This record gives sequence, structure tokens and C-alpha cells, in this order.
Amino acid sequence: MRVSEQLKQDCIENWSKATNHDFCTELSKNSLHLDKMRVYLAQDYTFIDNFVRLSSSAIHHAPSLPDRLPLAHFLGIIAGPENTYFQESFKMLNVPKTEQENPILLKPTSDFQALMLKAAKSGEYGNMIAVLCVAEWIYLSWAKPFANCVDSLPFYFSQWITLHCGEYFESVVEHLRTQLDTAFNDANAIQQKTIKEYFTQAVLLEKQFFDACYKS
Repeated sequence: MRVSEQLKQDCIENWSKATNHDFCTELSKNSLHLDKMRVYLAQDYTFIDNFVRLSSSAIHHAPSLPDRLPLAHFLGIIAGPENTYFQESFKMLNVPKTEQENPILLKPTSDFQALMLKAAKSGEYGNMIAVLCVAEWIYLSWAKPFANCVDSLPFYFSQWITLHCGEYFESVVEHLRTQLDTAFNDANAIQQKTIKEYFTQAVLLEKQFFDACYKS
């Protein structure tokens, strides 16, 4: 079994709760209350700054150019099409400027922000790639089953699914998983324990983030 798969299986309960969350199911059926989507988007948009920092740090610490390039290309997607998605969705959903620019952070949002910064500042590529892998792999896992639903959905639902599935996004997740497999196998026992802790905490926070947005 691949390392990344074993790490996933070790926290499969929270993984399954995140990837099969009612938030995701209702989004795919166009039955998610728009107030929940407004909260979710405003909270999720706050991740971009620290996601860029974490991704940039991972690019810097990656072992070689072939390891860096897919990460750099994906960072461009975050700064381009994904950022545009947020701006257009905010407009369609009439999200107030104050919520777009300075929302009151939910606890899982604050905790995930802290985890990303901690990983970036650790100087350890394995820690960084563990958090990035969870963030994108969980989204592929929940979005992929709904890829055929997008034609019947409004933009702010359909495009969020489209951004997180498809051949290109699958290649991003595969690259992150391969990087995580290699980094873990190259690490010593203490480093491996830390990588696992980052992975497990990121999965828990993804689940808690959906919970908090869904209840708000």
C-alpha cells in the first residue's frame, strides 16, 4: 500500500466524514442553503493567502525542478481561475465586502490557517506536502463523484466542483501523493511521525471546516 493511502486509512473516519459531508451532497443537488454557501466562500477565501505562502515554501524546498514545476503551475491556477471564481461567486451571491475582505473567522478556519503557517515555517518539505496533499485530495474525493451534475447547477456550485475534478486536477493530486510518498520514505522515524501528525490534523480540520460552515 502506498504511504499516502496508508496515512489516509489511518484517519479514515474523519476522511469519510469530510468527503461525504452533507454540505457537499447538498451543493451537488442544488439544495444547499445559500447562506451556508456565503459563509463557506467567505471563510474559504481567507485560505488563499496562507495557501500561497505554503505552496511557495513547498516549491522552494522541493528536491528538484521536476518536483517544483507541477506545484508552481498549480499555484498559478489558485492565483488565477480559482481567485476569479471567488470574485464572481461573491458578486452573484451578494456577499458583503466586509465578509469578503475581513470575515470573523470560524475556529476551524483559524486552526487550519495556523497549521498551514506552521508547516510552511517548519522548513520540512514532508510537512508542507502533507498539508497540501490533504487539502487537494479531499476535494478531489468529494467532487469527482459529482462531475456529471454540473450542467444542472448554478455557477457558484458547478464551478466549485469543476475546479476540483477532471484530468488536470487528478494529476495535481497524484503529484502531491507521489511527493508525499517519497518524502515520507526518505524521512527518519521522528520526521515520519511529524508528517503523519500534519496529515491527520489537516484531515480533521477539513471535516471540522465543513461542519462549522454547515452549522453557521
